[in-house]
Amino acid sequence: MDLAQIFADLDAQPWADREHAYGSADDVPGQLRALASDDAEEAEEALYELYGNIVHQGSVYEATAHAVPYPARLAAAGIRPADMLVLLGCVAESEDERSDTPGACRAAVTAQLPLILPLIESADSSVRQAAVWAAARTGAAEQVLPVLRRCWEGELDPLVRAEVLAGSVWLDPAGAGEFETAVLGGNGVGEAASVRLAALLACVDADLAWTPVHHDALISLLPAGPLVAGRFDMEQSEPLRYVVERLLDRDTDEAREAAFSLVDAGLRHPDADARAEAVAGAEHACDVSRAAPDRLAGPVAALLADPASASPALSVVTRLGEYAAPAVPALTALATGGGELADRALAALVTAAPDVAAPLLAADLPARPQALGAAAKTHPGGWAGTVREGDPAPFPYLPELLDAVRARFADSDIAWNESIHLGLLLAAWGQRAAAAVPDLLAAIDRYPFVVLRALPAVCPPDERDRAAAALRAADLGEQSPLDVGSALHRLTGEPETLVRAIVDTLVAGPRDVVEAARLAGELGSSQAPVLLPYLRAALSEAARKPPGSATGAAVETRNNPRLDGDTETARALWLLTGSADEALPIIAGVLEEADGDWTRWQNVRAARAAGALGERGRPLAPLLERKLAHRDHAAAAALALLAVDPAGQDHTKLADAALISAETNADPQSALDFLRAYGADNLTPAQLRRWTDLAERDAHVFIPGFSQEPVRADARFRKEARALLGTRESKG
Repeated sequence: MDLAQIFADLDAQPWADREHAYGSADDVPGQLRALASDDAEEAEEALYELYGNIVHQGSVYEATAHAVPYPARLAAAGIRPADMLVLLGCVAESEDERSDTPGACRAAVTAQLPLILPLIESADSSVRQAAVWAAARTGAAEQVLPVLRRCWEGELDPLVRAEVLAGSVWLDPAGAGEFETAVLGGNGVGEAASVRLAALLACVDADLAWTPVHHDALISLLPAGPLVAGRFDMEQSEPLRYVVERLLDRDTDEAREAAFSLVDAGLRHPDADARAEAVAGAEHACDVSRAAPDRLAGPVAALLADPASASPALSVVTRLGEYAAPAVPALTALATGGGELADRALAALVTAAPDVAAPLLAADLPARPQALGAAAKTHPGGWAGTVREGDPAPFPYLPELLDAVRARFADSDIAWNESIHLGLLLAAWGQRAAAAVPDLLAAIDRYPFVVLRALPAVCPPDERDRAAAALRAADLGEQSPLDVGSALHRLTGEPETLVRAIVDTLVAGPRDVVEAARLAGELGSSQAPVLLPYLRAALSEAARKPPGSATGAAVETRNNPRLDGDTETARALWLLTGSADEALPIIAGVLEEADGDWTRWQNVRAARAAGALGERGRPLAPLLERKLAHRDHAAAAALALLAVDPAGQDHTKLADAALISAETNADPQSALDFLRAYGADNLTPAQLRRWTDLAERDAHVFIPGFSQEPVRADARFRKEARALLGTRESKG
């Protein structure tokens, strides 16, 4: 097949009318042709662009299915066959098809099997391997499985054999037992390590019992990463971690202990690379399983004494928070040393044993930026100290640590992040840090952003007028007027400077409207005559027009910041006027327009603004009811409906919607807020069981926004859920 035949019908297709990841697919024909270029660099660039366009991060599109025949023909013609086959395999395995014809992309690859299957007999082992993988990913067992079985009988190359085994079990999971016997049993003594590993992975994929034989076999293959380096299944690129994940997915005590035993044995392995793989397995286990931290904290902590393993082990220990108690002695020993490792150890100690960490941080604060950052983030209240019930306490206050912080502010050249963390630490201590007021005032020219936020939090009443005078005298022209006005208002209660700043910000445009409107609402009705005209003028064009109103010209499509600005402005109008008349149509407009995958939090914020109106927000009920169908904002909508229309709603339906948000990890925090407002006593028996499962099961609840600390975020969720349900509080 020559190039003319390969691309014969390429230009006859309406590519411009088809879509890929970045819009029109009119660039696809040129990229397909470039795959056959004699210029290797041009061909490689075309392949890279095609991946970005038609298999973008695993997603496939309308244009993808129509592009599939050309890489298949190129592979059959011997033009970059391995690369073409891998591309086809990526298309076939995608589970995220963004087209109007579900399954079209995989079907398109399946249709090319007459060109793909013969390549399983190629003289080139890399082509054979890619052909096996692409063919298996189609899922067309009837066509592919007989070919793979014939290949298994004669194939000698270990990587190809591993791919054949994996592909066969992918197509026929019931056949895993046969490969288990053939490869891991007595007859498989001569099999290469990569094939034995493929058999183990197939066993766990097929949910076969995980026995001591499997355990010993996998441990004997560590480090296992190099054995899959040439394989195409990216999900299995870390074999030990993958097996741990699949075992934990079984959600049985037996499988959990099997997973933990694998990790424990790996952590004790004599090979440093094997231990590193086990650390990755431990990290995953602790991130997803509530039982894992207690079971694995000790074995992971033991690695802290090993110079070759201490650094990766710290990555796990740092995530464990209070569960890292077994590691405290080792962390303390490391933290008293020098360098980055000591800083990381102290950062872990900050959450594991803050009382132990505090004097160590005070002793060497300039050399401990990571530990300082961890200490500053211990208290989630931020600059204002706002806290929720159940939030952790601030980092311990020590006079010597306060002295160290004050000394750092005297330095004229500390990093931006360090200045933020120092300020947050002071703000969390509040007026216990009053001795730092002179230091903050002296640093106003160097660190104005931090001083404007920290000073009101720490300044005692008898020094507030002096502090405010110092702020007024300082050159703060480059700072946000809102920051300056807010600091003065927090110090003195005087609203004039803040009101002027709010007005100027609202007039200037949409950039800081959310913050300006929030501050306006907090000032209260006494400032309404001045602020209301500017708040109304700051609304977007869409918000100034009632929903559904006919207009002669197109109304702007709001981006997410604009939607948030309108929501916060509606809230401010409500707080300043005490009337919902203006807020209602604005919130309604946001709820109507925020209707896509990228407006998740805009819906949540608008729903919470609606709920704040109480029963005056009842006209919003129909819009909020529509939001119950989407897990991302169902809990927030249910909470709002409970407030705006308590008598007209099916409370059982609302409770179910909130539960779904929690069970799918979409918005567990709003679900907790709903439970608090609704009351556990009002749950049905089935709902109570579901909430109890969320609080007591082994699998973590994942809280959006806390991806770097899933263990601690889940622990807070669990503690709050148990308190609301009236169940026991423990680690177990």
